[in-house]
Amino acid sequence: MCKRTRYLTPGLVFQSVLIGGGYGTGAEIARYFGRYGLLGGVLALGATATAWALLCAVTFEFVRVFRTYDYGSMMKRLLGPVGFLYDLVFDAMLLLVLGVVNATAAATLHTLTGLPPWTGVALLSGGVIFLVLKGTEAMERALSLWAYVLYAVYILFFAAVFLRFGDLISAELRKAQAAPGWLLGGLRYAAYNLICVSMVLYTLRDLRTRREAVTCGILAGFLGAAPALPLLLAMGCDLPAALASETPVTAIFQRLQTPWLYALFEIVLFGTLIETAAGFIKALEDRLERALFRKRSFQLVRPLITGAVTALGICVSTFGLTELIDKGYGAICYGALLLFALPMLTVGVRRLRRPGGSAIFDGF
Repeated sequence: MCKRTRYLTPGLVFQSVLIGGGYGTGAEIARYFGRYGLLGGVLALGATATAWALLCAVTFEFVRVFRTYDYGSMMKRLLGPVGFLYDLVFDAMLLLVLGVVNATAAATLHTLTGLPPWTGVALLSGGVIFLVLKGTEAMERALSLWAYVLYAVYILFFAAVFLRFGDLISAELRKAQAAPGWLLGGLRYAAYNLICVSMVLYTLRDLRTRREAVTCGILAGFLGAAPALPLLLAMGCDLPAALASETPVTAIFQRLQTPWLYALFEIVLFGTLIETAAGFIKALEDRLERALFRKRSFQLVRPLITGAVTALGICVSTFGLTELIDKGYGAICYGALLLFALPMLTVGVRRLRRPGGSAIFDGF
């Protein structure tokens, strides 16, 4: 892997597994950033990117030094015998996310084409199974490539909005509104997606030095936050309407009236749902392979595990998810914060500074 790819791939994969339906439709962007005003939202987004960059930098160096390329071995090294508790957090988030992306895929394709909802679920499931079974290198290439496609479409979307409503966006920015709580909102959103950091560890195998690990981590944090910026700025053309809508991007497209761009946007969003689901399943299978199987024997059961987990996600999507999401996400995020982020930024840093480890900030 060339040096440029080595630096960018972890961040591109991080962005790919991070941007699910709520992020991609702007619902989470409005809730966690837009509510503080356009300027306040940009400041909150900066806080999110900085928090992700810090955690990714420390985590990537920890993984490089201790060669823990799946979340199970990383947590065992970090927390010792209680590391298995993180498995419970990850598995709960896996079920929740698979249920959400299947439900979102069904609704997205039905809205876009009028096809029955099961068509969207079938396409999502087929894409996920195909991507996971293609293997690690294929996953890295596919997720990285789709990240470039997503950046391009989001920039095109913002350009179209700015050409039509640039004066409104500029006026919103000139208000310089930054409601109190923007910093907490940005940090809350960073915490909301902590688990995604532990899903990209397989992309770190080619890191050789502390400088590479820390640089990759910083880039990952900002690449993960980058798609939110054009979405947030586009909302500035009518921020109250965006905040009131369940899917702010749809509200913006209603004003923009460009059906071809809306269709392109939805296609890209559908691809991100596949990436998110595939990323979770890939991380789980890396964990199982390391803990329970030899590499050769695992290749025999991988298709069965992939199919079973995908089917389980379809089953979960049939339940009422609203209350589960409202209550489940909060509990899971607290678990990830207590079991992963805080220990990594304290215990992890201390172990990296021990003799024989790597002092992450010394000499960088």
